[in-house]
Amino acid sequence: MSVTTRPSAAREPLHESLRIAGEKVTRDRVIEIRHPYSGDVVATVPRATLDDVKRALQIARRFKSKLTRYDRYQILMKTGVIIQARKEAMARLITLESGLCLKDSLYEVGRASDVLLFAANQALVDDGSVFSCDLTAHGKSRKVYTMREPLQGVITAITPFNHPLNQVIHKVAPAVATNNRVVLKPSEKTPLTALALADAFYEAGLPPQMLSVLTGNPAEIADELLTSPDVDLVTFTGGIAVGKYISAKAVYKRQILELGGNDPIIVLEDADLEEAATLAAAGSYKNSGQRCTAIKRMLVQMSVADRFVELLLEKTRAVKYGDPFDASMDMGTVIDEASAQRFEAVVNEAIADGARLLHGNVRRGALYSPTVIDQVRPEMAVVREETFGPVSPVIRFDTVEEAIRIANGTAFGLSSSLCTNRMDMITRFIQELNVGSVNVREVPGYRLEMTPFGGIKDSGLGYKEGVLEAMKSFCNVKTYSLPW
Repeated sequence: MSVTTRPSAAREPLHESLRIAGEKVTRDRVIEIRHPYSGDVVATVPRATLDDVKRALQIARRFKSKLTRYDRYQILMKTGVIIQARKEAMARLITLESGLCLKDSLYEVGRASDVLLFAANQALVDDGSVFSCDLTAHGKSRKVYTMREPLQGVITAITPFNHPLNQVIHKVAPAVATNNRVVLKPSEKTPLTALALADAFYEAGLPPQMLSVLTGNPAEIADELLTSPDVDLVTFTGGIAVGKYISAKAVYKRQILELGGNDPIIVLEDADLEEAATLAAAGSYKNSGQRCTAIKRMLVQMSVADRFVELLLEKTRAVKYGDPFDASMDMGTVIDEASAQRFEAVVNEAIADGARLLHGNVRRGALYSPTVIDQVRPEMAVVREETFGPVSPVIRFDTVEEAIRIANGTAFGLSSSLCTNRMDMITRFIQELNVGSVNVREVPGYRLEMTPFGGIKDSGLGYKEGVLEAMKSFCNVKTYSLPW
């Protein structure tokens, strides 16, 4: 493993504005955005006021979109073209505010284009159903039809720092596809990409009343976004504590809460260990480990654990981390120094409790190394809680029953990875793991941008994201019947 210490190039800070129905609004009070690698202030954004929130919601509530399906298709496709044309610039903006390496940022821009493509195509799909009514002796010769309509009120979208573009676009694109209006509050740590995306939508022809972006302190503005009578639905991606606060606060509003994860990779003794170790490293270190579906626990059957750990170490040592603007880096920083300090502390706690540090646990500011620890026990905090960083804790198990018990033994239930070639084991784990998804011989986070995605337990309420599911959630279903 190699680490670069060359600081990212200094630059004049950007001074961004709110986007209230397309209008750029500045405020005297600002939030500073710092590049995690250098610590430099790279931008400022306004701290929206309560009046800004109320105004954005009122504008959105009053606006009734007349966009046809084809109009929405065109807007989404044009936005995708704009983003692709600005791919390098968008990626650098993601890296600037998040510290993610350019490889990860470029990949994120590509994923965002997929979301727009799927949403555009789904905007053209007729979503109605027909039910014949003469199916029983009590029926009539009529038919019941369904249609999906946009919500009467506004969608509040609140997004996290770890995917500054893709988390936002997974909420905005389905809303546009269904003719809804959105007021978006991106993470105060990474708001720049969201503002750039809004500008791309406006440029593509989206009526500005359909999208506002508010930057600010959640303590000051979040409650209005949750409780306003102008809001019909709250969609949130982020941590458990905030998700449960939203659930309690946004009473009698639809809620889509995509929360944390503690996803395992489970390696059985018949697995291809080279493949399993490759998946384990990629699942732990991509996006600096800051993904709800990152591999946060490695459950390995005792008979193959030594060899698996050897291969995992080999792949971990090959990871280049450092200056995220260096295109050769495989991993940049985590979001801030406080997060890196937390990873260091929880790993040190595990070591003090008997785990073995095999590699890493090196920190400099917000830069934290890929880290492997072995002989981890399920009750240790590093695997009991969600460690949202590039840490690979190895838990050894004897029996399949033990693996299932350990995998299900946390408060989370998002996704999982299973490495085996035995169909009986595949079937059993799919049936017995208490999670939202099981990926066989793939990382837990694998999905298409269109497929249903979400978890249970403390990972969410069971409602799914993904373009198709989001579009369903963002609509009211109306039925009507006709005498033919």
